Amino acid sequence: MRKVLLPLLACAALVAQAPAPKAEAKASAEVKVGTGVEKMEIQGESASFKVPAGTRIYAWTKVAGAADSTVTVVFSKGERTSKQELKVPRSPYRTNAYRTFRAGDAGDWTVKVLGADGAELGKAEFTVEIQ
Repeated sequence: MRKVLLPLLACAALVAQAPAPKAEAKASAEVKVGTGVEKMEIQGESASFKVPAGTRIYAWTKVAGAADSTVTVVFSKGERTSKQELKVPRSPYRTNAYRTFRAGDAGDWTVKVLGADGAELGKAEFTVEIQ
């Protein structure tokens, strides 16, 4: 009986000392808006843009906790939306999307980064004035 109990006690001690499994980090996204992206960093960051028609405004994002998935970047103004799906191969991961602003696009805009399940990971708000 003693020979059976010793190995069982040793196994129980190892299990008690094993680190607990790490909880998965909740996915999140830092979002910035600007007039360009260089070397994976936002350029011309602002919350207000006065631009000529045909100008691209970029949404830069740093996504964490969503490796091997996709995110959707959604530019919206009221009912008007444009979406772009982007792959996220690792975490953290920096990526970007843009929208070309034309005459009639002036106003208050929101850009949201949505996870594969549709949950909002981050957002930024900005205003556009077309010259």
